[in-house]
Amino acid sequence: MKLLSIAIPCYNSQGYMMNCIESLLPGGEDVEILIVDDGSTDDTGRIADAYESRFPGIVRAIHQENGGHGAAVNTGIANATGLFFKVVDSDDWVKAEAYQAILETLRELAGGEKTLDMLVSNFVYEKEGERRKKVMHYRHILPVGQMFTWKDAGHFIPGKYILMHSVIYRTKLLRECGLHLPEHTFYVDNLYVYEPLPYVRNIYYLDVNFYRYYIGRADQSVNEQVMIGRIDQQIRVNRLMVDYFTEKKGAIASNKKMGSYMLSYLDIITTISSILLIRSGTEEALEKKKELLAYIRQKDRSLYRKLRYGLLGNCMNLPGRTGRWISVEGYKICQKFFGFN
Repeated sequence: MKLLSIAIPCYNSQGYMMNCIESLLPGGEDVEILIVDDGSTDDTGRIADAYESRFPGIVRAIHQENGGHGAAVNTGIANATGLFFKVVDSDDWVKAEAYQAILETLRELAGGEKTLDMLVSNFVYEKEGERRKKVMHYRHILPVGQMFTWKDAGHFIPGKYILMHSVIYRTKLLRECGLHLPEHTFYVDNLYVYEPLPYVRNIYYLDVNFYRYYIGRADQSVNEQVMIGRIDQQIRVNRLMVDYFTEKKGAIASNKKMGSYMLSYLDIITTISSILLIRSGTEEALEKKKELLAYIRQKDRSLYRKLRYGLLGNCMNLPGRTGRWISVEGYKICQKFFGFN
């Protein structure tokens, strides 16, 4: 069994995937690199096969019909033989020194008395055109360099969330929790870091800048104009998160710190949906905003009250055109202050 399986979802990634793969190869025999060619029409599949030929036993090329990012992650989980599992997007990469520290920590914890469910590390926004790179770290929130549980975690301030770039899960946990991401849908990384949380008992935070998250391509899914164009998919993910929160309400409520975090994360996703709908500027988009709130209210009135009448909910629902302008300007200030995309 490998120590760590790393899935690289690839769709027409020929221009940048080699940089990602090369950054992962120093993991050596401890690491299994699963290049998931998600129905690419360029040379992605050929590049994947070439790496598998050069590094047998380390790199595996998996080819499938196009199903989107979620389908590629599902395939990675299904084929993983590693004790732990990580997703690295094909336009991102990892830092060598931090990578070795991650592997050393996983080796030590794999044989310990307690089972590690989730390892958290830092990631860096590699934003095109910006010389100063913002680091997303969790100091002062999570205990550093030790195994801990949710009750030991501190308060997550706005702008500080555990994203896909931050986490390595125990592979068996992902299978046991039944994680299956929807196909042909963007923004499913939010479900990936959300649905396993009620199953996570033991956590370890390693304070190293491991993952390099590239932001800069005009067609990137996190580009704001692209997100507005794909708003229906953002809303779909938002609704699925609401569904999950209400279905798992008992388990979530039984763990106060985890429950607070999951509510806060759902709050920020709903805020992002709302602000994108406001920025779209159409009557249809504003109607979709009302429909999203109505959906939450229908699913769980208590959840609706917390999301609608909390600080973010109030800010996103100020009346009239002036109110919407204030909402957008407030969002821009938060965006700049906290450095999220």
